[in-house]
Amino acid sequence: MTTALDRTAPRDLAAGLPARLSLTPKTTLAGQLDGAWWPYSRDLEAELPPLAAALEEPWGRITRVTVNPTRWPVVPHTVPVDGRRLHVGWFTEQDPDKLILLSYIAGRWDLLVIPPETAPAAAARLMAAAAIPGSVLTAGVLTANEATIGRGIRDVQRREATWEGEGGACMSPFGNPMDRSAFPLPGNGWR
Repeated sequence: MTTALDRTAPRDLAAGLPARLSLTPKTTLAGQLDGAWWPYSRDLEAELPPLAAALEEPWGRITRVTVNPTRWPVVPHTVPVDGRRLHVGWFTEQDPDKLILLSYIAGRWDLLVIPPETAPAAAARLMAAAAIPGSVLTAGVLTANEATIGRGIRDVQRREATWEGEGGACMSPFGNPMDRSAFPLPGNGWR
């Protein structure tokens, strides 16, 4: 399967919008992640400049970024950022849901990468969870947990739609609509 990447639309979109970030507050508690990043697309050339610019004040000049290539259709070797080059590397051993940022001066930061197509409510939950100081949850665990939560929410929504579609008919414990005559109502022999 070949992935086509439209190089104009995402770059134009990301260039005018701020990076969507949630960073762990400064604390002595060391956790697995330093926050979360929710890019607008899967185009690293478009997404990395706003990210590097947003992190320059709190973290210093970002010089290198590493990703797992399974989530990015194109991984460039370098990306232009404010007249300089940001070096991009990839490692298949790295968690696919994590981005590692490096700076010569300030060190290393690990960010959960929230897929661009994620619903806003799910992204908000992931951003909050990734920014908890001292959390031992990895990027992969947070993503898997959110997938489980999302399935649960969709299941509840499906049940509510079924309820509404059946006119509020009661369901048996097995998920099947029950005949209204099964309920104790005056006049049908139940007391």
